[in-house]
Amino acid sequence: MTDTVDLAATLAPDSPPAPHSASGEEVVTHDLSAVAPPARPARRWLPKRVVATPAAYDHPHGLRIMSRVEALGLEVERLGSNRLSGIRGASERETYARAKSTLAIVVSPPSRRKLQPIAPSADWRFDLAEGCPAHCQYCYLAGSLSGPPVTRVYADLDDILAGLAEYEGRGTITSRRDARRHEGTTFEASCYTDPLALEHLTGSWQRAVEHFGAWDAPVQLRWTTKFDDVGGFVGLEHAGRTRVRLSVNCLPVTSRMEGGTAKLEDRLAALRRLALDGYPVGLTIAPIMALPDWRIHYGELLDAVVAAVDGVPGLDLTAELITHRFTPGSKEVLLGWYPRTKLDLDETTRSRKHGKFGAVKYVYPADTMKELRGWFETQLAERLPACRVLYWT
Repeated sequence: MTDTVDLAATLAPDSPPAPHSASGEEVVTHDLSAVAPPARPARRWLPKRVVATPAAYDHPHGLRIMSRVEALGLEVERLGSNRLSGIRGASERETYARAKSTLAIVVSPPSRRKLQPIAPSADWRFDLAEGCPAHCQYCYLAGSLSGPPVTRVYADLDDILAGLAEYEGRGTITSRRDARRHEGTTFEASCYTDPLALEHLTGSWQRAVEHFGAWDAPVQLRWTTKFDDVGGFVGLEHAGRTRVRLSVNCLPVTSRMEGGTAKLEDRLAALRRLALDGYPVGLTIAPIMALPDWRIHYGELLDAVVAAVDGVPGLDLTAELITHRFTPGSKEVLLGWYPRTKLDLDETTRSRKHGKFGAVKYVYPADTMKELRGWFETQLAERLPACRVLYWT
């Protein structure tokens, strides 16, 4: 096994997940439990190691990121190429621990500059970073990793934002649906990372908000987060063209399975703060889990949301409802990272589905899905009548 990581390659390529024992092939798993901290209140992540590829120095935003990082007392190591060494440890656990604490300032690969639709969320997906310092035990990114999860932030932000103009008016996912046509062409910017986990290091999403605020066209920037550090976004000239969604869940999930993220109450306080500043806001309720007493737990969540948005003038609130699912590849990685997790990964209680590229995923059976969906749609309509449900999946 090579001792270097190719930082020019994407962290999560758009390809089928790797085979796993769930598909009939036995694989070796590793105890990587030491990678994740216990669930606790979020604090700003400071990587133990920061590196920059040579090309990152050719971009103004790359230099801005380096300046921000150095102002926090961190040293930036200039690499001689796109290859990063020193990540591979004596064990898989050590390798992942090193990767999870490393930040790489790189130039986005060409594949990330050609935008793809991202159904059902938005017309287009674009990336300002890949990788996340949080430790969610159900992490969807886990099953897509092409190597150790070194977080990559993109130095060529200015070029990325400038390249979005050619996609305006060409969307088919949301901008051609009657219920969402008013949003204009939508751009999702948080598929492979959590923006607020990295914003203090990069400033990338603040610049994106300002870019969309100055873009005189029917467009919308969208991103979602499990963090609450929104102070830098209050007062920006956003022109209502950025919808920030807070990823929320019931307390048994947020308190036990989302290590290193903000408390639910703090996320909802951030939601209120943004809404009062005129942002369109949203709830990403995900992943919805059919836990024991799930109606009670999710009822308490919705009550907390009601309190958080009470009295907000001109509230523009949406909800995206996403049930828990897993792939063979994500199960392998997650059980390696969190071998004592209470996350339900039992294939025998799920329905087996085939997604893009024929990849296997396990979802709740049809009866359970129907019951969950009916409850959420009814309860949201009763408790938060102003909230628009964008989709269920």
